[in-house]
Amino acid sequence: MSKLSDSKIKANKKWDEKNKNRKNYLNARSSARGFIKNKSTSDDLEELKELISIREKELKKDPTN
Repeated sequence: MSKLSDSKIKANKKWDEKNKNRKNYLNARSSARGFIKNKSTSDDLEELKELISIREKELKKDPTN
């Protein structure tokens, strides 16, 4: 893997600072997907299905969430 240039590092840092909420969202989504794909058990998946169902119902009531 090649090293990033100083200007690219600076640009990435600037984007991160300007888009903290988006960065946090993307990191959380990535973590959730990685957990589901690589580490979850059957019990975990059953619990997650229930949590997803609850969240979907909440979003149908108020889609601005």
